[in-house]
Amino acid sequence: MFAIPALADNYIWAIADGDSRQAVIVDPGEANPARAWLAEQGLTMAAILITHHHPDHTAGVAALIDEAEVPVYGPEEATRACTITRQVSDGDRVSIDELGITLDVLAVPGHTLGHIVYTGHGWLFSGDALFRGGCGRLFEGDAGMMRPGLARLRELPGDTQVFGGHEYTVKNLTFAAMVEPDNTTALGALEQARADREQDRPTLPSTLADERAINPFMRWDQPDVIAAAQARDPSATGPDAVFAAIRAWKDSA
Repeated sequence: MFAIPALADNYIWAIADGDSRQAVIVDPGEANPARAWLAEQGLTMAAILITHHHPDHTAGVAALIDEAEVPVYGPEEATRACTITRQVSDGDRVSIDELGITLDVLAVPGHTLGHIVYTGHGWLFSGDALFRGGCGRLFEGDAGMMRPGLARLRELPGDTQVFGGHEYTVKNLTFAAMVEPDNTTALGALEQARADREQDRPTLPSTLADERAINPFMRWDQPDVIAAAQARDPSATGPDAVFAAIRAWKDSA
């Protein structure tokens, strides 16, 4: 797996196969970084995967498919932003025969109404639904949509690698330390993330086991997170309300 930096803080993820010399590109917000990486590696594209319609995840599609006629998989909502040749939704499977991989599609609405993720082979391409230590803002949905989606992701195997769409880890874990100041695992992860960024190293991928331990948006049922949410909003008495209170706090932090 390869992280291709793009825009200010995006990652375009690339699944590469050395035998076929082909690659799958995930959420190309820009064409040039993906194009340059493919040329440097001596690879051609087999497919593009899109998680949601925002331009920082779709704007590179047009130029890339002008140069290579490959399938573009994505949710119906993404058709407003780019060419999607194969619409997929919750429960579908994407098979990329050239690389010998099959990925399951899961719906995780909230950041956008039609946001999907792709999972399989121990990978989770989570777009803006799940980051290391955080989650996407609720631009189109609400906590009652997003928390159950993240609950589905939380049930995946702990060693699943999480390939989020942005390098937000230091900011996310700084906030996580505010929510759970006694969470030594999160504090250690923050220290490591700061060291990684000082060396210009990606802090991703994470794992779902890590996220269950450090990410307040995956820990809505933990006593310290509940207490922190209720200190901000005394009416936060259920899982969705706790999630909403923590999300609102993060938005204003």
